Amino acid sequence: MDDLDVRLLVDLLRDRIRPDRALGQHFLLDEAVIARAVELAGVDSPITAASHCLEIGPGPGSLTLELLRTGARVTALEVDAEAIAHLGRVFGTADGRLSVQQIDALQVDWPTDISHIVSNLPFQISSPVLDRIQKHHARNPLSGIVLLVQDEFAERMVMKGGNASRGPLGHSLWLQFDIELDLRVSPSAFSPAPRVTSRLVALKPATRENTDQIDERLFRLVISSCFANRRRKLRTTLKRPPRRLNRINGWHKERWTRGIERLEPALLDLRPENLTSEDWASLIGKISLE
Repeated sequence: MDDLDVRLLVDLLRDRIRPDRALGQHFLLDEAVIARAVELAGVDSPITAASHCLEIGPGPGSLTLELLRTGARVTALEVDAEAIAHLGRVFGTADGRLSVQQIDALQVDWPTDISHIVSNLPFQISSPVLDRIQKHHARNPLSGIVLLVQDEFAERMVMKGGNASRGPLGHSLWLQFDIELDLRVSPSAFSPAPRVTSRLVALKPATRENTDQIDERLFRLVISSCFANRRRKLRTTLKRPPRRLNRINGWHKERWTRGIERLEPALLDLRPENLTSEDWASLIGKISLE
């Protein structure tokens, strides 16, 4: 792999295909961004020969190359047949350390032993991939996650832009991760260039106090229901139980009504965006008391 570089990888693939914007094919060219993504993923748990990394949408193999140079095993999930063939030509199996699968990452079970996820995500699947990451991490804890996403999407993940930046995405991630923004990446770092700026984001596993008794499905359902009408006060939104409440074990309309009656009037006069993640955890804890 010593004779490979990022520009060569991208050029070799672009000689054979016209990038499909519908697949989010914006190939990363900036070696500094690539190196930082891998470095950032290994800050708390270094990526070594003992690591198993998952990459979603490897495309030409820009990140794949950097991950393989750490000595780690890499599983790469890709939907484009020509990209699959290209990765086979340039990497082979990397002495048994690389597994490239032609599959939709949202439609397949991920390896249970992956330790890190590092990906330049196709923009249009960022939300469902994060949902899958949360579900996977709950069953098989991950050590480090770094994603390259749209800058605006990254701001919604971290929720540090005031009340307007708060929403279901950031609150859901808060249950399991500390979100840290890193490099802002110009469109010129990609081929072809997207129309928006991107951002490297690290998801660092976290343990929250006073959330061990909270039903995470209820937490996410209530927040999503309230933010569907984000300008309404909680008093109005919470008057009726959210749809599909009875799919959560132990929950029904009568229990919901009793729970809402425990909430303070001042809290009910707030709107969803006024509450922090800690506030939501407290709210869910109060209505869950029996």
